[in-house]
Amino acid sequence: MKKIFLILVFSCISLSLWAQDIKPKRQIDFFLDILGKKGLLVLLFVVIFAYTYKNSIRIFGWIDEQTFGTRDYILKKFEIMFIEVDPQKITWALLFLSFGMGCIVFSILAFIGKVYLAVVLGIVVMIVGWKAPKPVVDFFENRRKKKYALQMVDALNLMANGLRAGLTVPQSIGMVVDELPAPVSQEFNLILQQAKIGVPLDEALENLKKRVYTEDNEMFVTSVNILRETGGNLAETFDTIVAVIRERVRLQLKIDTFVASGKIQAYIIGAMPFLMIIMFGSGDPEYFPLLFGTLLGVISLIIICTMVSFGMWVIFKIIDIKV
Repeated sequence: MKKIFLILVFSCISLSLWAQDIKPKRQIDFFLDILGKKGLLVLLFVVIFAYTYKNSIRIFGWIDEQTFGTRDYILKKFEIMFIEVDPQKITWALLFLSFGMGCIVFSILAFIGKVYLAVVLGIVVMIVGWKAPKPVVDFFENRRKKKYALQMVDALNLMANGLRAGLTVPQSIGMVVDELPAPVSQEFNLILQQAKIGVPLDEALENLKKRVYTEDNEMFVTSVNILRETGGNLAETFDTIVAVIRERVRLQLKIDTFVASGKIQAYIIGAMPFLMIIMFGSGDPEYFPLLFGTLLGVISLIIICTMVSFGMWVIFKIIDIKV
């Protein structure tokens, strides 16, 4: 029995060695042998075409959103911020920021011999240039909203005093337009312009809430529309809203003070790897050519930037406290 077991083990080992010996000689790629290279390319094209055709609506919708959708989004935000600009200029600006800047970066780095870095940074700059306009426009819109929210205190105080003096709501809004600067004067002036062409005042106020959506605006619009229908003291309501806004601003400033250290930590963490790169590169002349001139170095640089960006994003999410 023991002999039979040894014979079977020896036979299995011999068969495995024989199979390993002949496997390189009879390496068979089924698709390549049956279809050939051209047939394999045709099959790949058919698969890609079928997938594209099946998801054509979603794919073309995504393309439209990333091209004309981005331009329309920016134009809409500019219209809300009362910025007049030619749509064609927006199109050319988007093309320059994406493909134009990518080609410029690629050409400069390729000219000095950094081919790997030129390809990677060219693609990165092109993607960033294509994606950056929306966040930048959103940043300026949010900054305008914060300025508007601070001006709402003076606007509501002025309207409350006007109502106590016997003025109507449109006349009080006109006082705000005449006395206060932009952006609150621009928004309230648009309310008056819409009312002059026949738009009901409650609808004009609702349009204001849609254009500049803040909690303060929602309280203001809701209180005006309800009290104009049911009756009530709007001046006292505006005083209450002013007190709420002031308390919210005070609390927000207090939170900003507490999270300032978190922001500094995020900036330090984001700058630390690049400062270390500069420090090591200044001490070793061969450091920069290895980091920026080789494929492994470029990949390492991309990993560093990705991890730093993710770390800063996490920190900013943690310290982003809504009031």
